[in-house]
Amino acid sequence: MVYRMGELFCGPGGLAWGALNADIGDWNTRIVHAWANDIDNLTCQTYRHNICKDDYADSVICQDVRELEISRGNLSDIDAFSFGFPCNDFSIVGEQKGFDGSYGALYTYGVEVLRTFQPQWFLAENVSGLSSANEGFAFKKVLADLISAGYKVFPHMYKFEEYGVPQARHRIIIVGIRDDLPCDFRPPSTTPYKDVDISVRTALNNPPIDDMAFNHEIPFMSDKVVERLRYIKPGQNAFNADMPEDMRLNVKGAKISQIYKRLEPDKPAYTVTGSGGGGTHMYHYEEDRALTNRERARLQTFPDDYEFFGTREKVRRQIGMAVPCRGAKIIFEAVLRTMEGIDYESVPCNIKI
Repeated sequence: MVYRMGELFCGPGGLAWGALNADIGDWNTRIVHAWANDIDNLTCQTYRHNICKDDYADSVICQDVRELEISRGNLSDIDAFSFGFPCNDFSIVGEQKGFDGSYGALYTYGVEVLRTFQPQWFLAENVSGLSSANEGFAFKKVLADLISAGYKVFPHMYKFEEYGVPQARHRIIIVGIRDDLPCDFRPPSTTPYKDVDISVRTALNNPPIDDMAFNHEIPFMSDKVVERLRYIKPGQNAFNADMPEDMRLNVKGAKISQIYKRLEPDKPAYTVTGSGGGGTHMYHYEEDRALTNRERARLQTFPDDYEFFGTREKVRRQIGMAVPCRGAKIIFEAVLRTMEGIDYESVPCNIKI
């Protein structure tokens, strides 16, 4: 079957790339783009250019989801649905406001899509902090609402570095299958990827990035930042490196930090984020500079011909908020095999409901 997929909070297309490239060896079983929505114009430009090109430009709706008309008259029918609902208020980095924040309740628009269109399956993604926000109530509420929309849910904490992604990125992904369908989802096994080289060195250099690659501009570094980086060894940051007093940051209470932290060449990267101010750009393990956006995109497993639109800062945010393309592809392939009744190597869900 060909599954037409709709998407809310689509971002630059990490989930969509994984979905459209999912391949289980049968061209008759695949996922195709139906429509997508995001609030940010430049992000939508990136998505259109890479995912659906000009032929489907109108199918990418740039609009606040709170103003989007979720109806059969406004959006086409779908067989599948994905939504990486905004994670700002669930992240363990920050205040973790949960439902009390500006973004916490936006998942309900995804639930509305499920109730309206009743697709056969869905995939929802959020940060690991979702499970503990509002003392665990937020996660239980999200799952209850998805179940009440008519779905069996299969939540799992994925460690993407275990799936061949060169980055320690941990995310909760909930796969849902409509109640009337006789199949249950199991997360794909990590065993096939245990020998994959996920080192930063390999990710950034094999193959070498072309000097003319999209979004590969070397960021400006002030003289003081360059000097500070010279004292920081791979794996160290501005607080645990041995450096002169005048190079240290005047910040109290910092114990474990990614501020001016260099990557370690023989390990996967730490988590790529959308931030970049105050020394959080991610720093090269050898060169005295922050990573380029193309390098950050490599850590997120975007192909080198994937072009992002916007200023360097806006592109950095798009990349940091995305789901790793190749990790998403592996999960979507497991979903397709589940729906088609094809056996595959799997593991039990590690989150109980």
